[in-house]
Amino acid sequence: MATVLSLSGIGESIAHFAPTIRSTVRVRFSFRSSIRHTSVRMSSSTAEGGPIIFDAGDIAGNSETSSDVLVQYVVLRRDLIDSWPLGSVVTQGCHASVAAIWSHKDDPNTLSYCSPTNLDFMHKVTLEVKGEPQILNLSEKLMAGDIAHKLWIEQPENIPTCLATKPYPKSMVSSFFKKLKLCK
Repeated sequence: MATVLSLSGIGESIAHFAPTIRSTVRVRFSFRSSIRHTSVRMSSSTAEGGPIIFDAGDIAGNSETSSDVLVQYVVLRRDLIDSWPLGSVVTQGCHASVAAIWSHKDDPNTLSYCSPTNLDFMHKVTLEVKGEPQILNLSEKLMAGDIAHKLWIEQPENIPTCLATKPYPKSMVSSFFKKLKLCK
């Protein structure tokens, strides 16, 4: 970290300098951390030598285990991935994800998932089902299990295209999705 100090504003204490001369002094501070158990994650926009971002939960000793991390599941239809333009299918997933989060914007898990300290550390799992009957069946199973989600139905065609859950601790919802394939 470099800090630039300008001496031009000091005035009379350095009166022997001509008023048109500006002097700058660069000072480099080196900070060491005494934190023992931290996880370091690089931001996706961080270049080599850029800033290192520490997960605040890990630094505070509140790190979540991998099974308790907040996660949002997004499920797309494979038949649409094969027959629609890729951008259109991705857009459907985005619609479902935003709708699920917005519909549960006051939920404590959603607030934590979208908090400023977690924005760069969101976890989403994107899965696929074969077609319309499978996505409707999954939606029914989630409703029966009291798992809040949004089944996105594209209008005006009235086609169920994808599904997204609100953010949940992974341990609460992973069993509903364990038989599904990752979307490729």
